[in-house]
Amino acid sequence: MTDVVMPQMGESIVEGTLTKWLKKVGDRVERDEPLFEISTDKVDSEIPAPATGVLSEVLVEEGATVSINTVVARIGESAGAAAPAPRPAAAPPPAPEPIQTAPAPPPPAAKPAPAPAPVPVAAEEPQGPLSPLVRRMAREYGIDLTQVRGTGAGGRITKADVEAYMAAQGARTVAAAAPSMPAPVAPPAPVAAAEAAPVEKPGPAKTRVEPMSVMRSKIADHMVFSKQTSAHVTTVHRVDVTKIAKLREKIKSQFQERYGFPLTFLSFFARAAAEALHSFPIINASIEGRNIIFHNEINIGIAVALEGGAGLIVPVIRNADERNIVGMQRAIVDLAGRARAKQLKPDEVQGGTFSITNFGSFGSIFATPVINQPQVAILGVGAVEKMPVVIDDAIAIRSMSHLALTFDHRLIDGALADQFCQKVKSILENWSDPVL
Repeated sequence: MTDVVMPQMGESIVEGTLTKWLKKVGDRVERDEPLFEISTDKVDSEIPAPATGVLSEVLVEEGATVSINTVVARIGESAGAAAPAPRPAAAPPPAPEPIQTAPAPPPPAAKPAPAPAPVPVAAEEPQGPLSPLVRRMAREYGIDLTQVRGTGAGGRITKADVEAYMAAQGARTVAAAAPSMPAPVAPPAPVAAAEAAPVEKPGPAKTRVEPMSVMRSKIADHMVFSKQTSAHVTTVHRVDVTKIAKLREKIKSQFQERYGFPLTFLSFFARAAAEALHSFPIINASIEGRNIIFHNEINIGIAVALEGGAGLIVPVIRNADERNIVGMQRAIVDLAGRARAKQLKPDEVQGGTFSITNFGSFGSIFATPVINQPQVAILGVGAVEKMPVVIDDAIAIRSMSHLALTFDHRLIDGALADQFCQKVKSILENWSDPVL
């Protein structure tokens, strides 16, 4: 029998939420085959089976949040499906009463016991302990869990039960809502027109209640924490990337054919930022209390938006300053693809020292990104657009982009932030490194 445990998805992660089982009890599983999905404040990930065999027991339900190294399931031998746990043997029937020599007096007639009062299912003890996720949802949304019917093992209340209750309550509340002021009393109708007016049917619910996903809830907490921690300031610089745009247009087909993935503007911005961080190491630093932590490695996190607005994840390109354009582009494509497929490894979202978010890929010109704690700066890249620009008192059409650097003013002054942006700008506008 092999124990399946909640893994530690990074050195700072102490718990995880089991969001979905990919196998059910009795199913055969292969070693390294995805077994369940988890969500933490850093990453959503599929967890592989640690052994080959049969999923014999599931100990943690979907939606439950448990500490790392908690046993969540067990995998039995692969000879066949695990047999169900034996039930305790029924107690033997009581021995017959000894025969009495004289007839015993008849017992007094028993009064019928009063029928027990009905007890709501959700209030019964067999629900078992509530998961931290369910308790948090109840606390955040003001839900009385005694009113929620549990469908889990032993009547236990699951995340799905809470969501169903909230949806039902939301629809019921809206449908039954009455106007705050009493309706005016209509004058009595004439006797000749005694027919009642048709009753207006209630319209559909105007709102829908839906709790946040685990990832969205974690992102919300992380963003609020960052805004409360750092003194956010954003500086915006415009950069002429015409030289890079012409180079990319010239070689992008050949690049795709040779390497099997596209050449994007983001790899140029990431390469320029990595080089500039060498000249401004304090922007690659972090704050710990009253200490400044200078990092000897340049590890750039690339923000990846998940499909359907499901969330944002920031996988890390390690030693980004050691990569050329091909290596940078390969890392971006690989990490972004595996982030959307929930295939990132725990250490691939840890250890970032600086972050880049490419909101320009969605058409945004510039924005004010939020710092990814405990870092002290994040670079936002706006869309590359052709626009008229004055050059030597003449108007020319150039490919332009906006760089928005949000920095922690506790550590970084505006002048230093602007110098860093000017360094990135200079590298991009005077690009000379070969690509192919």
